Amino acid sequence: MRDWDDAYANSAHVAGSDKLPALWAARAAAYRAGLTAFRPDIAYGAAERQRLDLILPDGEPKGLVVFVHGGYWLRFDKSFWTDLAEGARHHGFAVALPSYTLAPAARISEITAEIAAAIAAAAAQVAGPIRLAGHSAGGHLVTRMLCDDSPLEPSVCDRIAATLSISGLHDLRPLLKTTMNATLGMTMEEATRESAAQHVPRGGSPVTTWVGGDERPEFIRQSELLANVWTGFDVPTRLVVEPGHNHFSVVDGLKDPSSQITASLIGSP
Repeated sequence: MRDWDDAYANSAHVAGSDKLPALWAARAAAYRAGLTAFRPDIAYGAAERQRLDLILPDGEPKGLVVFVHGGYWLRFDKSFWTDLAEGARHHGFAVALPSYTLAPAARISEITAEIAAAIAAAAAQVAGPIRLAGHSAGGHLVTRMLCDDSPLEPSVCDRIAATLSISGLHDLRPLLKTTMNATLGMTMEEATRESAAQHVPRGGSPVTTWVGGDERPEFIRQSELLANVWTGFDVPTRLVVEPGHNHFSVVDGLKDPSSQITASLIGSP
């Protein structure tokens, strides 16, 4: 029998991972301290965690990037990831980073609805095309915006120019076999409904699934899965397996305006 807990146990397979949250928080705080155009804690709902931060570029924004963090829908918030905005901000994009209600206070389907509300609120602040990015559970949440039952209004959905799912989870059914589901509380019905790979995509904007070459095999499989399935619906898909990166380091390139992952996010050749 396969050990599904081990399949998703990123921290257990990355040396020193226990020190990473403190590093992320310090790095993000230092970056925020140097920003000149920063709008924190914009409400997109009434709940405590329904807030987003908006980082603005030096001039008129070319469009909007929304980055949704991971943590298995169980941990973290927007404050850990602010510095990941720099690559897109440098190239003239406004970047929104939402927090969201964590499980078990919210079901995954409710978190999906919250992210749609966050994207709509950010879209009301910034004109132009929207580019979505998410890491791990955030990759799940941004690809759910592209499904045939997307909670986004058509006027917002039609503005999505591209989506980047980094180490994303696109089939949630295996998570039913993990101990974390005691907290997530998913049923087979919800896991199927919340799996982007089980849906027909709405529209045809490009989707890139990006994953580290040193990640757990399950995350590589999940990235391959969506790129494969949605190609069958004539969505332009691309799979990138970036050598030398684990589940945590694979997002670091978003801080670098010259990185390949930043180029993929903003649509540069």
